[in-house]
Amino acid sequence: MRALNFAKRNFKEIMRDPLSIIFALILPLFLLFIFQQFDIPGEAYKLENFTPGIIVFGFSFLTLFTATLVSKDRESALLSRLGVSPMRGSDYVLGYLLAVLPMALMQNILFFAAALLLGLDFSAGILLCAALSLPISLLFIGLGILVGSCVGERASSGVGSIAVQLVAFTGGLYFDASMMGGFFATLCKILPFSGTVDILRGALAQNANGLLIPALTVLIYTAAILTAAVMLFTKRMRS
Repeated sequence: MRALNFAKRNFKEIMRDPLSIIFALILPLFLLFIFQQFDIPGEAYKLENFTPGIIVFGFSFLTLFTATLVSKDRESALLSRLGVSPMRGSDYVLGYLLAVLPMALMQNILFFAAALLLGLDFSAGILLCAALSLPISLLFIGLGILVGSCVGERASSGVGSIAVQLVAFTGGLYFDASMMGGFFATLCKILPFSGTVDILRGALAQNANGLLIPALTVLIYTAAILTAAVMLFTKRMRS
């Protein structure tokens, strides 16, 4: 109940910045539309492959404004007042997660609606992809909480922007990482973002072949990031 009440407060704070919400929704939609207007060679640009990539790219904006929200709360008197409450660090983190999850759901609805209008065939894979994308969004929201717990409000937007670029260039949104080779391909394998795109592409195609390792990688990263976020947020709150 404490986490739910805190989530309601956080959701109201998010709604007070409609420009960021519109940006997180419109930019990925614009990319989805504009790249489908050109006959670009490559599997990554086919609508059934590009749509999952756009969903993950949209999630990277959740990292950006979650980090801003958390860092702003840290630097205000809010946490000082809440510090005397019985809430634990896990309650705070859960409150942020629950507040941002509706944004992930809204992104799913808009992106798939746009993809269907652009010619994506409706199938059970769309429902499966949408269902899997919500737990995947926890990775990005948790990363935002972690960033917001590490840096101040001014730095959070810059670090969050780096996360957006990392997702775009290491997630396989524009090209297959194997085309690059060397250090870049290794970096893509180490980071979980390409795994999230692979999972959603497999779900949309209703094909689970080769997704065990990406799923385990994403699961481990998500658990580690959320655990670190709880621990660091608690430490910052007490300090």
